[in-house]
Amino acid sequence: MGHDHGHASAVTAGGRHRRPLMVAFGLTAAYMVVELVTGLVSGSLALLSDAAHMGTDVLGLGMALAAITLAQREATSQRTYGTYRLEVLAALANGILLFGVAGYVLFEAWQRFAAPPAVPGLPMLVVATVGLIVNLISFRLLAAGSKESLNLKGAYLEVLSDMLGSVGVIVAAIIIFTTGWRYADPLIGAGIGLFILPRTYTLTAQAVRILMEVAPPGLDVDQVRARILTLPGVADVHDLHIWTVTSGMETATGHVVLADDAELHPVLDRVTALLAEEYHVTHATIQCEPGSHQEHANPI
Repeated sequence: MGHDHGHASAVTAGGRHRRPLMVAFGLTAAYMVVELVTGLVSGSLALLSDAAHMGTDVLGLGMALAAITLAQREATSQRTYGTYRLEVLAALANGILLFGVAGYVLFEAWQRFAAPPAVPGLPMLVVATVGLIVNLISFRLLAAGSKESLNLKGAYLEVLSDMLGSVGVIVAAIIIFTTGWRYADPLIGAGIGLFILPRTYTLTAQAVRILMEVAPPGLDVDQVRARILTLPGVADVHDLHIWTVTSGMETATGHVVLADDAELHPVLDRVTALLAEEYHVTHATIQCEPGSHQEHANPI
C-alpha cells in the first residue's frame, strides 16, 4: 500500500547525466580513430596497443550510454521496474571489460619487458598528449555523474584508466626520445595495469551487490526495523526487505502490524516518511495489518 508508484516515470541517476556521457563517447571515439591511423602510419606498436585500449573505452562508454537510454523506457506488465537494471548490468560488463584490459596490459608489459621493441618516441609523445587532453575533458564531464550512478562510475573509471595510460605513454615517450631506454614502456604499462585492478574490483563488487539485492552499503536493515518500531501506532514489523534497483533508487517492502488503537493512514504516512527522510528509500511498498491478522507461511 505504498504511496509511491512512479517507477516507470522516474529518471535514474544515470539518466540525469546522459548528455555529458554522449559528449565523452564522441570525443573518445574520435580520438581512437586518430590514434589508430597514426599508429598504422608510424608503425608504432605502442600507439596501436593504446588504440585497442581506447577501443575498449569506446565500447564501455557505448554500453553505458545504451543502458541509460534503454532504462528510460516505460515499464510494462511483465517488466514492472522497467529496464533500470540494464544500467547495473552495463556497470558489471564494464567491470569485466576492465579486468580484461588490465590483464592484457600486464601480459603485454611482460612480453615487452622480455624483448622491448624499438618505439618512435616523438609520434608517441604528440598523440599521447592529444589523448590526455581528450581524456581530461571526458573525465571532467563524467565526474559528477560518477558520484550518483554506478553505470556512470564504470564509464568514469574507463576514462580514468585511459587518462593514466596517456600520462604513462607521455612519460615513456619522453624517456625513450631522450635516452633511448626501451624498458620505460613495459614498466609504465605494468604500473597502469596494476592501478586499474583494485578500482575495477570495487566497481564489479558494487554491481554484484545490487544484482544480489543486498541492502545498500551503510544501511542496517535491523536498525531500520528498530527505528520503525519506535513510531506511534506500530506494534511490530516483519518481512522487511530493502534493496537497490539501480543507482539512486532504493526500494523497500515490509509488513507493519498496527497497535490496537492505531489508524492505518497516519501510521503508513509515518513509516514512508521515515524511510524517505532518514534512509533515502523513496520507493516503499508497506502493508499495514491489524494485530489479529494471521500470516500464511512465508519461506522468505
